[in-house]
Formats: sequence, structure tokens, C-alpha cells
Amino acid sequence: MKTRWTPVKTAIVLALCGATVMSMPTQAQQAGAGAPKAEAQANQTEASAAIRPGDDFFAWANGDWLTKTEIPADRSSWGAMGALAEETNQRIVKMIEDLAADKNLNLEARKVSDYYRTYMNESAIEGKGVTPIKPLLAKIDAIKDKAGLVRTLGESIRADVDPLNNTDFFTENVFGLWVAQGLHDPTRHMPYILQGGLGMPDRAYYLDNSERMAGLRTKYQQHIATMLKLAGYDNAEARAAKVFALEVDIANTHGSRADSADVQKADNTWTVKDFTAKAPGMDWKAFFKAARLGDQQKFIVWHPSAVVGEAALVQKVDLATWKDYLAFHRINQLANVLPKAFADQRFDFYGKSLSGTPQQSLRWKRALGATNEAMDEAVGKIYVAKYFPAQNKLRLQQMVSNIVDAFGKRVDKLDWMAPATRAQAKEKLRTLYVGVGYPDKWKSYGGLKVVPDDAFGNALRADEFHTAQEIAKLHRKPDRTEWSMPPQLVNAVNLPLQNALNFPAAILQPPFFDPKASDATNYGAIGAIIGHEISHSFDDQGAQFDAQGRLRDWWTKQDMEHFKAASAKLVEQYNSYKPFPDLAVNGQLTLSENLADLAGLAAAYDAYRVASAKGDGKGASEEGDRQFFTGFAHSWRNKAREAAERRGILTDGHAPPQYRAATVRNLDAWYKAFDVQPGQKLYLAPEDRVRVW
Repeated sequence: MKTRWTPVKTAIVLALCGATVMSMPTQAQQAGAGAPKAEAQANQTEASAAIRPGDDFFAWANGDWLTKTEIPADRSSWGAMGALAEETNQRIVKMIEDLAADKNLNLEARKVSDYYRTYMNESAIEGKGVTPIKPLLAKIDAIKDKAGLVRTLGESIRADVDPLNNTDFFTENVFGLWVAQGLHDPTRHMPYILQGGLGMPDRAYYLDNSERMAGLRTKYQQHIATMLKLAGYDNAEARAAKVFALEVDIANTHGSRADSADVQKADNTWTVKDFTAKAPGMDWKAFFKAARLGDQQKFIVWHPSAVVGEAALVQKVDLATWKDYLAFHRINQLANVLPKAFADQRFDFYGKSLSGTPQQSLRWKRALGATNEAMDEAVGKIYVAKYFPAQNKLRLQQMVSNIVDAFGKRVDKLDWMAPATRAQAKEKLRTLYVGVGYPDKWKSYGGLKVVPDDAFGNALRADEFHTAQEIAKLHRKPDRTEWSMPPQLVNAVNLPLQNALNFPAAILQPPFFDPKASDATNYGAIGAIIGHEISHSFDDQGAQFDAQGRLRDWWTKQDMEHFKAASAKLVEQYNSYKPFPDLAVNGQLTLSENLADLAGLAAAYDAYRVASAKGDGKGASEEGDRQFFTGFAHSWRNKAREAAERRGILTDGHAPPQYRAATVRNLDAWYKAFDVQPGQKLYLAPEDRVRVW
């Protein structure tokens, strides 16, 4: 998932489809019969050798890694994706550092170099003190009335959310903007308005009565006060108390994380007149004009309750509190390009308290993250020129074609699906756009001004430039081949409105894709990821969109009832997983990802069997099947700190990785490959194995 930078978003995101994978592997030591004798035991240790695959497949497959691996001090979690991202980032930063000595750089590469080097110049940032942010704070201080407040709130809006492609609902700004194809009209872009305005990740952090959440609320209020104090505000504690109280009021207007993922609840088209009638308390025309959206007549309101509630709070809450709120969030958003005390305080709350991370990332990592955010495809262009061989792209394209074919054959065999629904499903597969490695057309950064030794100004200009680029889309037709993430991101994504997939170059490396590995291993790892993304077109969310990306019911009533019944079984399966005594996985929140894991793994397995038969004529073997499933489990190896995993369970649409690895328990072939028998913990009777596609 690609995100715009905020204190609770990471610049390099490490999970499929949109959210950082945050999990803590279970390491139950289940004694029992010996494990299968395959080469797939390469990650076994004395500790995991006692574990049967049928009791804890994740721990069995990843025993050696789990035993030897420590989470780096600057990370809240660590796994296969994190390690690959770290390796990729080290390559990229070396390339960027080498650019400085190149006298023949093109203008775009020079901007990348200057942006990175300026961010790295901590002494220059320290020397300027709070001077760079003073004009912004002075402008907030000069607000004289609610009309001025509304204009300032409008000016603060950024294109920093993405509810469908990246399931990214967080913004510190009062509302978030997403520009994308309309839900019902594939020929035009629409502005989407989402809830925002909180400094902690979700409404649950403000409203949950648990002792842990109460402690975080206390620390957050202290963080607000400290940031205000660092910027020179007096009576910081009293101001912070009012700002925090306002955020609690905002949280009460917000939809839940599960509601946010329900596109049917988000399908609300409002005119400007509707905003005035339904959400009194703000001059909406003035707001949209300040947000550079004054020429738009219709909007899709993803979170109506928040729009109504936050507009009312603009009218209800006193101006002084709103001004302190705006000042704090501006400081908070820009802390990393202010003196060290600001960056350290930001990390103290968001890193240590919120995520349990003991050590802040090195400056070069933060500089690279900021540069990626500012000029993602410009960095990506430099990366793929050196590190993405053409033969890798060709091989991946063939794998994608094989897995699409396998998925289509599974659709053909569904005895419960009516011919009309089947035809629509096959049309989605036929028209699917698959981007591998990098986009067909690169973004232009010609309009972005990067000034050496002006890290603060560069951050502001990059943020505004990105939003301007997104708003400009409102005046041109959608492009199905446009990418949602840059090539250097270790990730993959399904774009339901575009009926498209993106597989960035960076994920097409070991352990996910290894040109030297067997087909069995590659299909189990990157193949399952490819299948996962294809399957998103047919999960509980993707199945609501047709081949052109319209939100449309193309299912017969009976087919949808069958699909929902099978999906409900998967919800129950994941609800039963309990990483902590007081916290279980939310099967409904994670349903889309769980469906995609299941269908994607099944399609990848089918494609692997076909590819094996074509390869040497002998077909797949039992040993190959073990390699396939073990490759899948290896791709989910991960550890997380407790605070991070708890946050993920509350806010992330992905289940913790150890439970994603347990997807195998729904496939008959896994039982045969590992001789899984009744009585083992993961064993499901054939009638209890979830079969959707």
C-alpha cells in the first residue's frame, strides 16, 4: 500500500493491499508425530521439529527463522517483507547517494538527489530552529472568526487517503480527499470525502475503555502539550486538554473500521447543496473553494456521519480550541523536518508508546522514506533501470497468465454459479489489466520545486504538489493503466475501480520470487500473491464491481446467497483465532483479505500443477506439493511487538501472518502432502473446509 506521510503511517509499507502487516507469531510447542521428510524442512530446528505441520504449520515451516530472528530495534514488526524492503532500501539509498557526484544528471534525478541530501542535513535543519514553521502558525493565529476557520480547514485538505486500493482511511486533516473513477461512472473522476482529524490511528483509541487505551490517551495528551511547548506556546497543558477533548468529539462522529470497509455504506453522492442541507455548521462553498474543489458539483461522501458531525463541531467548539488544534497538527505533521527535539518527541509517542518500538530509525531511512513519498516514481525509475531484469518481467507475466487461466477454470467448474453470473466473472478476468514491474507511463515531476537546504519547504511543496496532481485528474478521463504504487515498494495491489493489478518490481525478488528456485516454491510464494490479488476482484468487496469498475450487482440472488454463506464460514474460522487472551482476530474486518488468500492460494496451486505437467511431462509430485505449501508459509514469516500487533488487530484489514499461513487448512492437497490427521489442531473435516471459488 502506498501512503502519504503522517506520524502513524510508514513511508515504506510492508503488507499486501494496503496495510502494514503487524503480527506476532504463535510458537506453541506441540509434541507429536514426526514431520514429513521433505527438503521443505530447511527451516526446522530442535524446537520446531517437535511441532507437527497439522498443529501449527506457520511455526513448523518457519522454526529456524523464528528462533534466530530478533525484531530490529527501530521496527515494530519484522518479517519476509520487512527484510526484503530493508535490502531494497539499502540499494536505493546507495544509488541516490551516488547521484550527487554525477555531473550529467537529468533534472528529475537531480531533484531526487537534492531532496534526499537536504533531508539528511540535520545541522541545517537544527540551525533554522522553528523559524520555518512560524509563518504557518502565524497564519493560524491570525484566524479571526469561523469564516476564516472554514477557509483554513479547506486549505489543509490533502489527497492523502485511499479507501479502496490501499484501504487507507487515516488523515490528521479534518477530512481526507481521494480522487478516483466514480463508483457508477467509469468515464469520469470524482472527489471522495473521507473522515479525518484524529492524531491516533482510529476512533477505538479514544473510545475504548480498556486500561491500555486509557494509558495511551494520557500519553497522547502529554504529546500534544509537549509539541505545543516546543513550538513556543504557553499554557500548553491547558491547550492540549482542549485539543484532546475536541478529538474525542471528532472520534464520536467517526465510522468504525469495519464500516469504513463497507463500500455500500460509502455510496453517497452529495451535491454542494446537500452539504449545506445535511451538514450545517460550515460554509461549504467557501470550504471547497479553499480546498481547490470549488468547480466540483458532486462528491462521494464515504463517511456521512463524520461530515455531519465535524461540521457541527466547527460551529459548536470555540475558535481558540480549533486554532490550537490546527497548530498542533501542523507541527505534528512536519516534525521530521523540524529540529531534533520535535522528531524525537514524535517518535516517543508514535514509535515507543503506540507501537512499542524502542529505537528510532536511522536518519537515512527516514530521508529515503520522505524522498519516496515526495517523488515515488522518480525514485522508482532509477531503481528499475538497475535492478529489474527484463527476463524477470517476462517470467512473471507468464505466471500471471497461468494463474488467471487457473482462476477462470475454477469459475467454470462452480456448480452453484448461474451462467449469467459466470459470464460476468469471466469478463472481469478477460479485461483485467495486469501491470508488472513498473507503470507504462511515468509521472512527471516537472512542476515540483526542490530547493537545496530547505527541507521544510521541500516537504510542504511536495505535499501540495501531490494534491494538485490528484485534483488535476478531475479534469481528465480515468486511465486503467495508471499505477497505485511505485516500483520500489515491496507490495502488490488490486484496483477494483480500474479492474487492474499492480505487481511492483521490488516484490519480484527472493523470497517471493527467485529465478533459481523451483516452480513449486515460486508458485507457493509469489504465485499465491498473484492469485491473492486476482482473487480480490471476486472477494466480498471486489465482487461488487463489474468488469468496467462500476459498483453494480451482477450476481443472481441465489449465487450471492451461496457466496455469503461460504464467506460467513470463513468469518467464523478467523473469529476463532485469539492471539491474546483479551483480543481475537476480527473475521469480518479481515474477510476481504482472507477470501483473497484462500482463493489465491487455490488458483496458484492449480497453476503450479499445470505448469509442472508442461515442464517435464511428469507432473507435480508429493515433494513438489510440500515445497509449494512451505513456500507459502515462508512468505508469511513475521514477528511483531505486542503493541503493534494489537493495533493491527483493531485497525488492519489483514489478519496476523501466522493465521494467514493457516489458510492451507482449507485445501485438500495440503492434508495429503503433510499427512494431516484428525485430532491435529489445524485439521478440518472435509465438510468444514471453506470452499468459495
